[in-house]
Amino acid sequence: MFFYVSKILSYTLSPLLWVVVLMILTIFQSDVKKRKRSLIWAVVLLLFFTNSFITSKIVNMWAVNAVKLNASQLPYDVGIVLGGNTISFDSYLDRKIYQSNIDRLLQAIELYEQGKIKKILVTGAASNLLYRGHKEGNMMAWFLRSIGIPDSVVIVDTLAENTHQNAVYSQRILTRHPNLKKVLLITSSMHMKRALACFYHEGIEAIPYATNILQPATVWNFEFFFVPAASNILIWNGLIHEMLGYLIYWIMGYV
Repeated sequence: MFFYVSKILSYTLSPLLWVVVLMILTIFQSDVKKRKRSLIWAVVLLLFFTNSFITSKIVNMWAVNAVKLNASQLPYDVGIVLGGNTISFDSYLDRKIYQSNIDRLLQAIELYEQGKIKKILVTGAASNLLYRGHKEGNMMAWFLRSIGIPDSVVIVDTLAENTHQNAVYSQRILTRHPNLKKVLLITSSMHMKRALACFYHEGIEAIPYATNILQPATVWNFEFFFVPAASNILIWNGLIHEMLGYLIYWIMGYV
C-alpha cells in the first residue's frame, strides 16, 4: 500500500501540475478577481520553479556533496546500489529501458573494476506500477552479469519497495555476510540524505558515494538569473519528492 500511495503522491507534487491547475482555474473562473489571482499565482510559480539561480541554491542546500574516497579505507567490502529509476521494462518493445539513475550502477561497476569495492549489492523491487513482475534488483544484477561481473560478486535484493526497505533488507543481507563490514552506499546526490539516514537508523555505518551530481555553481550571467529553464522543473520534482519523503520517514520513525 505504501508503494502505491508514494507513487500516486509523487505525481501530484509536480510544480508543473500546480501551474496547469491554476491556469485551468484562470480559464473557468467566473469571478474576475479570482481569475486574476489564479493567473498571478500561476506566473509566479512558473517563474520561481524555472529560475536557475533559485534552483541551484536549493539543490546545494539539500544534495549531498560528492567527495573522493579515502585511499586508506580502500577497498570497501561492498557497494550497495539503490534501485529507483535505474532500469525498467517496456512490455511493448520487450526490452529493458535504462533510465536517469543508471549512473548509480555505472559508478558501482567502475568502482569494482578499479578494485575499490569487492562486491556489489543491488536492491530494489518493481519500480513501475504496471510491471510489478519485473524486479529492478534482478534487472540490475542481469546487467552486471551480462558485462562480465562474476556471480560471486553480485548480491541481489528484490524485496525493497522504498528507501526504508532498501536499508532494512540490506541490513538482513549484511547480517548473513559478517565479512562485509566496510560499506559504500551508492545513490544519487539528491537521494543520499534520506538514504543515509535510513541506513544509519538500521545500524549500517555506510560511507556515502553520491552519483547524478546536481550541485551547479553560480553562473554570473543574465540567463542564469533571469531566463526560465524548463529543465529546472524536473529538478524540483526530485527535490520536493525527497524533502517530503524525508519528512514522512521522520514522522514514521524510519530515520
